[in-house]
Amino acid sequence: MADPKGFLTTRRQTPTSRPVDIRIKDWREVYEDFERTKLKEQAGRCMDCGIPFCHQGCPLGNLIPEWNTLTWRDDWRDAIERLHATNNFPEFTGTLCPAPCETACVLGINDDPVTIKRVEISIIDRAWDEGWVTPKVPETRTGKKVAVVGSGPSGLAAAQQLTRAGHSVVVFERADAIGGLLRYGIPEFKMEKHRLDRRLDQMRAEGTEFRTGVDVGVDLTVEELRSGHDAVVLAGGATAWRDLPVAGREFAGVYQAMEYLPPANRVASGELAESPLSAAGKDVVVIGGGDTGADCVGTAHRQGARSVTQLEIMPRPPESRSDAHPWPTYPMIYRVSSAHEEGGERLYAVNTQEFLGDEDGNLRALRLVEVRNDGGKFVPVEGTERELPAQLVLLAMGFVGPQREGLVDELGVELDERGNVARDSSFKTSVDNVFVAGDMGRGQSLIVWAIAEGRSAAAGVDAFLTGRDVLPSPIAPTDRPMS
Repeated sequence: MADPKGFLTTRRQTPTSRPVDIRIKDWREVYEDFERTKLKEQAGRCMDCGIPFCHQGCPLGNLIPEWNTLTWRDDWRDAIERLHATNNFPEFTGTLCPAPCETACVLGINDDPVTIKRVEISIIDRAWDEGWVTPKVPETRTGKKVAVVGSGPSGLAAAQQLTRAGHSVVVFERADAIGGLLRYGIPEFKMEKHRLDRRLDQMRAEGTEFRTGVDVGVDLTVEELRSGHDAVVLAGGATAWRDLPVAGREFAGVYQAMEYLPPANRVASGELAESPLSAAGKDVVVIGGGDTGADCVGTAHRQGARSVTQLEIMPRPPESRSDAHPWPTYPMIYRVSSAHEEGGERLYAVNTQEFLGDEDGNLRALRLVEVRNDGGKFVPVEGTERELPAQLVLLAMGFVGPQREGLVDELGVELDERGNVARDSSFKTSVDNVFVAGDMGRGQSLIVWAIAEGRSAAAGVDAFLTGRDVLPSPIAPTDRPMS
């Protein structure tokens, strides 16, 4: 246990955000550094529960009480060893995960939970600064070749685990840089890309090979993929976005979030001088109330939008847990992200009826109506229709599954009832020697689930190739988030 009285004497504290008027002028991460003495105090709030439900909240099974105690004792070197024992990329989860571990914290039953996420990112940041994160090159090689298609968090986790197990691993990515959504979907202000780049350098030093600009199924045939490798891991994500087929959808100015965010990320990284889809001087409407929508809101602020409004068809969530989401489940509550702190308006229980354009075919506004839930259907409230000015609308309504054209169709893998790639208990698909991990098999989910799936799929591949059972498999394919 850390400080036996820490949870009684220390209040929860989180890092200070950089001032809004300063941070919206750049793409740097939002939060200031957290003093090490304050961090130690926060780690000391961990009660080392008899049954640590934070483990249940985290699909990776992170050893949270252990590295909290080690941090409180200033045993940082041991803390990073315990953190890496279950998580390949704590710098990704420490910045991007919504922390279901914290909502499952026992202290959170009647008090503010432990700042688990802040302790996590502080441990890995110090480990990088001290040079404790080094390549783990396998002592022996199996002679087996594995292809990983997709370089998001699930693909990278699978690749690192399999490389360290002694297999020759190549990761194929159709974009021109490695990282998937970590690279071109997640804005820089949520996770600066140096965190990704230094981890990729470690993986290269371990022996993982990366090939960019390769669209498997187009540039590389399925036959070439399977014949050249002993096993294949599909980790391409759920990239088929949900559209909004209402009148006026064809007007110039209506785009998907994932058409808007990648060029903005390229500007932040210096790859582009300016984005072809800029929000500068425009009234921007983001349709969808999730994390991707918030990413669009923060990006629009930094591009100089005149106004930003985010729409959600669901009613505004409660401020605290409802009976529908008891502890330790992940509650649907009203949350304010850093992007929302920066300005704009959020409208709940509204639906878009129509996009309105001018005579030149450009978007000028959209027509809204308030809705109420009537037996599971959203019914318009009579007399609440109104127009909302908009020259740029971003659709951030989630994803409906993996892209089927190309790789999935050509492989002929079976799909489940939700349209995702079906898999057995070892994460193997209906096609021999082909496995699947992450959103491609699970559906749209959290980064912590993607990494857990990548680790578990790697265990399945290793057992398939060698017959051994040595790699950790934190989850089963049937596991579902607690939400």
